[in-house]
Amino acid sequence: MRFIVDAQLPRHLNTFLSEQGHDAIHTLDLTDGNRTTDKRINELSKIEQRVVITKDADFVDSFLVSKKPYKLLLISTGNITNKELKEHCKELACNCFLID
Repeated sequence: MRFIVDAQLPRHLNTFLSEQGHDAIHTLDLTDGNRTTDKRINELSKIEQRVVITKDADFVDSFLVSKKPYKLLLISTGNITNKELKEHCKELACNCFLID
């Protein structure tokens, strides 16, 4: 799968997804870095058919109203460490592959 990891999430998530064989980029990899606008992220997501992974609930409204981004994975965990986030993502990845 192809992903864009948004600014509120650590680059480690991008690295983890890449290690799992996915094509993942972080907003830090884009020209405007973490200042990339939601509009630009939506455009890139549509053009490159990337799933946006974010904690930013504004993307939900955009997705429901205009079907942008291409696909959306909203992470809502509260305050957790990067290590805990990585563990949650590992569990999610394992469960997704088992369901497939």
